[in-house]
Amino acid sequence: MPPAPASSAPCTRLASVSRSSQRNQRDTRRRLDPTLPEGAVPSETGLLGPLEVKAISEALGIRPTKVLGQNFVHDAGTVRKIVAAGGVEAGDEVVEVGPGLGSLTLALLEVGARVRAVEIDPTLAAALPQTVRARMSEAADRLHVVTMDATEISGIDDFGVDWPAPTKLVANLPYNVAVPVLLNMLEAFPSVQGVVVMVQAEVADRLAAGPGSRTYGVPSVKASWYGSVERAGTIGRSVFWPVPGVDSALVRLTRLETPRGDDELRRATFEVTDVAFGQRRKTLRAALKNWAGGPDASEALLSAAGIDPTRRGETLSIDEFVELGRAVIEARANDTLAASTAAR
Repeated sequence: MPPAPASSAPCTRLASVSRSSQRNQRDTRRRLDPTLPEGAVPSETGLLGPLEVKAISEALGIRPTKVLGQNFVHDAGTVRKIVAAGGVEAGDEVVEVGPGLGSLTLALLEVGARVRAVEIDPTLAAALPQTVRARMSEAADRLHVVTMDATEISGIDDFGVDWPAPTKLVANLPYNVAVPVLLNMLEAFPSVQGVVVMVQAEVADRLAAGPGSRTYGVPSVKASWYGSVERAGTIGRSVFWPVPGVDSALVRLTRLETPRGDDELRRATFEVTDVAFGQRRKTLRAALKNWAGGPDASEALLSAAGIDPTRRGETLSIDEFVELGRAVIEARANDTLAASTAAR
């Protein structure tokens, strides 16, 4: 019997380990952020860990502020979890709000996405491209940052970059303005079909709540105008710096294939939703009467929408609020309801 050929596996493994070691050394040098203290070793992943977050913050003179809702994530597993929950893949066009030091931004770029980031803090906005160049240089041309208040952004032109329209919104939203930011971004970017955002757990419950639940309210209805909403996970407090005093959660929104209506109907629906929840424990007849011009006008409006005037706002589905919005438009067309003075 001829002797068995010598296995090449050990040599292959050694070569593989050697190449891996060399690659890791190159990666470590490439990812070493210039703002880190001399001799500090960065996280092995290339994403931001506790050391980098605190060191970059110190170098930039950043002290996280409650006014801007700043709590920076320093855990690679958490930002990768957010990216995975958002279904982000190579080639995706993503909008990120409040990138801060870049923890989530780097994770989005890591999978091959192109990222438009909206940052209100000028210092952070200026530093983010530098951080990406230092830690993930091959992805630098897939990031574009604008310094803006995300509640004021009006559309794709605000970015000033000739890229395809974004299809996903993935963000760690500033907790103090999470709902208005989310709603404005959904309205400003109709091309966005999928959303995953991290928000305060209580806000997540409100956004995902259904009719009749204790947490169902204005955010629930307005978010549901755009699509189906669900909680997509819980995030522990220890992954933030500074550690927040509240729990956090992920919310996933999938946009409807067919919009519920035009902008006029959206405005009318949102307006009557605000009024209906202004006095939660009252019947809709009572809650709407001052706004509608009296109990008779309130009842007529509800009847036109096919809604029992004795019901309360927290029992109405999004579809019923939309019908109420249609009734509002019709009543104004017939001059039986005063014109709206509500903001967008």
